This record gives sequence, C-alpha cells and structure tokens, in this order.
Amino acid sequence: MSTHQEEIELTRDVTATLIPHGEEFNLSQGEKVTVTHRLGGNFTVMTLQGMYRIAAKDSDALGETATKSLPKAQEGNQEPASVEQIKENLKSVFDPEIPVNVVDLGLIYRIEIEDVEEKGRVAFVDLTLTAPGCGMGPVIAEDVKGKVLELPGIDDAEVEIVWDPPWTQDLISEEGKMELGLI
Repeated sequence: MSTHQEEIELTRDVTATLIPHGEEFNLSQGEKVTVTHRLGGNFTVMTLQGMYRIAAKDSDALGETATKSLPKAQEGNQEPASVEQIKENLKSVFDPEIPVNVVDLGLIYRIEIEDVEEKGRVAFVDLTLTAPGCGMGPVIAEDVKGKVLELPGIDDAEVEIVWDPPWTQDLISEEGKMELGLI
C-alpha cells in the first residue's frame, strides 16, 4: 500500500498526542513534520522525536483548512440516528497507527441506543483496542464519542473501553484486510 507522505513546516505551536503513549506534547512553530496519515480529519505525523497525532481542530497548524460539520440545530426534522447510522459515522474514526477505521478494524463491539431518564437518547458504545498497553485509547474513545454526538437524535454518548473478548486480527472486516494488504 503506498501512502503519499509530505513534509510540512508547522505554522504555529500545536498540542499533539504522542503515539502510542497518549501523552500530550507541544510541537513548535517552524518544526518540520511528515504527514503519514490524513484520516477522519485527524493527522498522524512523524518528527525526529517520534510519531504524533494532530487533531482536526488544529489542522491550520499544518496549513490545512478544518472541515466543519453541521451543528445539530441546523439539521431540521431528521429522523433520530439508528445503530447502523452510528456504525457508518464511526467509519470516519481511525486508530492513528493503522490506516483502517475502527469499525473495519473490528474495534467496535457494541452499539446500543436507550432512552435514559434525565439524559434523553443515549448511545452506549463498547470499544476495544488492538493492544492493552495502547495509551491512545482515551483519544480514540473521545473521537468515537464525538462522531456519535454529531448525529441527530443522540443526546449523549457513553464510550467504554473493554478487553473481553480480546481483539485479534480475525475481527478485521474484509475491507479492512484488503486495506492492510492481508488478503
């Protein structure tokens, strides 16, 4: 699989997340980074110090234009999102180390929607990770929650990282395996 990589000079200081540890670091204006993935609006970059994730909201530091989603107030009279629509929207969330979305990687174990008193319509999502020691779990979980909350008729989302059953490559979809060159 060939990916187009380009070196970019940061136009401003930016907070980035170290991969796979999940710690936040400041990358300085003028520092050169190599973009290795542009997935789900986020960027995976390499520097001389390591691999980092730069969030979509900070894309201007890379000279990019941030993509804006429609605020819920402008959605009109859409039907409330279904489990299938949530799953489809989660295909825009990526593990920053692997160029395949969390659905096709088999990381989404459960999606349920319930009406909860005091909270409204809540989506419950069970997410696993490819490795238990991955510090990026909270970052990926926040991405998942954000994508669920973008959808109409979802008032809240609870994303839980689970380890049972353990993730294996057998859980990757056929599309994911093709993307990774496994078939």
